[in-house]
Amino acid sequence: MDATRPLRLAVLVSGGGTTLQNLIDRSRAGRMAAEVALVVASRAGLVAEERARRAGIPVLVLDWKSHGRAEFAKHAFDAIRATGVDLVVLGGFLHLLDIPPDFECRVINVHPSLIPAFCGKGFHGAAVHRAALDFGVKLSGCTVHFADATYDTGPIIHQRAVPVLDDDTPESLAARVFEAECKALPEAIDRIAAGAIRVEGRRVIHRPSDNSSQD
Repeated sequence: MDATRPLRLAVLVSGGGTTLQNLIDRSRAGRMAAEVALVVASRAGLVAEERARRAGIPVLVLDWKSHGRAEFAKHAFDAIRATGVDLVVLGGFLHLLDIPPDFECRVINVHPSLIPAFCGKGFHGAAVHRAALDFGVKLSGCTVHFADATYDTGPIIHQRAVPVLDDDTPESLAARVFEAECKALPEAIDRIAAGAIRVEGRRVIHRPSDNSSQD
């Protein structure tokens, strides 16, 4: 990765693209040391695809059901390499991605809980926040982590916590957690862009850096 230019991102999407829009907005406002160079959609007709096209970002549509897991990954990473992408972001991407060796620790995900709580297969969207409320936790939040071969098990890069209120619903908690995600994901990307982290086993070690987003 060349620290003299913005980090080039590919964002993989499966839905509305609110995470994608946050990254686009921050990048274009100069509030993140990265730019979205490619969007890969897991089916046609997604709102996220429309957001990318409006922003003038190339979009690759690969239907997950027709391609299957291995073929999807092959075509996606062929395009990612051809675009000169440095880092892949799973932005509301709902499938388990096969990560090739040359992209190990170069694919990150943001999950709407404080891992290892309320994570793994089936824990996405409202299900995460409903589980947190049912369990009675007083804090929830989000986790940015490196993606690996299973759901939500890669090394943790960054977390932000939010309070869980007595009158919360899954929807109100989701909104508060998403506000945290909108800060935590760019913060993690900035750390990676600055070369300010290293991975030792399951631990992500941070060093001081002046090149991080501020809120």
